Amino acid sequence: MSYGFDIRKEGALDFVSIGGLVCRLDPGIIPFRKATECLIHVSGGEFNVAANLSDCFRLKTGVASAMVDYPLGDLVTERVRAMGVQGFFKNFKHDGVAGPNIATVYSDRGQGVRAPVVFYNRANEAAGLLKPGDFDWKTMFAGGVRWFHSGGIFAALSPTTAEVIIEGMQAAKAAGAVISFDLNYRAKLWNVIGGHEKAVAVIDRIVKNVDVLVGNEEDLQMGLGIPGPEVAAKSKLDPSAFFGMIDRVCKKHPQVKIVATTLREVHSTNRHSWSAVAWINGATHVAPTMELDVYDRVGGGDGFAAGFFYGLLTGQPEEQAVKLGWAHGALLTTFPGDTTMATLEQVQSLAKGGSARIQR
Repeated sequence: MSYGFDIRKEGALDFVSIGGLVCRLDPGIIPFRKATECLIHVSGGEFNVAANLSDCFRLKTGVASAMVDYPLGDLVTERVRAMGVQGFFKNFKHDGVAGPNIATVYSDRGQGVRAPVVFYNRANEAAGLLKPGDFDWKTMFAGGVRWFHSGGIFAALSPTTAEVIIEGMQAAKAAGAVISFDLNYRAKLWNVIGGHEKAVAVIDRIVKNVDVLVGNEEDLQMGLGIPGPEVAAKSKLDPSAFFGMIDRVCKKHPQVKIVATTLREVHSTNRHSWSAVAWINGATHVAPTMELDVYDRVGGGDGFAAGFFYGLLTGQPEEQAVKLGWAHGALLTTFPGDTTMATLEQVQSLAKGGSARIQR
């Protein structure tokens, strides 16, 4: 396959990500102002990809993150282990009152014409305290690592998190890994540590180390600070705006060989049209459009990234890698929570055009 780079054939770890681990409180379709109970989902944009690749795609994965010695930390550690992900943790002692803390994300699912609502409590977040020198990358990668990943949410947590991302990327690159980054631009987070101008400067330093970039046209504009497309998209499913920006991405970061994203037209909270696109070493690839009945949209993008990365890690043709990401992301929206409950066989079937007919 002509991805524009080589991927190691073997390694003790197929995939490692670095990012913050959070607890997402989910009252379902009930708004928080009326909620009486919640599900607890362990999440984190960077962790979700590692969890999906382990649980669904049967790869050997790890996550580097912060951990806190209190009951929420115990819960998160158990869920990381349950997804088959190896934890590489910088441990923090909780003071019994103020932290450091595992962050909390509050997210009701919405329903019909009522949109989902997401807000945070990231006060004194342990992951935001991570800094260069907190992880022994040489030992972590001693048996070999094939792919290293992080994202814009973790980069925006504090002035030091971007530095530890860069440190990890450079160590992984020295160990022979492919490097990916999901732009995941969140203005709320960046505004706390310096705003848009700061974000562009920080992300620019990170992306200089990256081979594979994930992000839509808005992420590319806001995260990379490049102008928008000259041709406006006719719809949210029109890939022309996304592909129209690739030349500018490559001019700024010529070492990037792959840029990929999902395309989503939201008709209501529970009904989406869904597709995915990728620019891979000069060639464009577009997945089919699927009509989704959405149960919980959170994590669909991470589901796409996991399936797409799996396709690349296993040497699939470029078009098939995009379809695997598209299929897994679609399936993930049918489950509660942020991480996968799909099987590899379900993903492969849907990627080939399978249907929802009952399996007997």
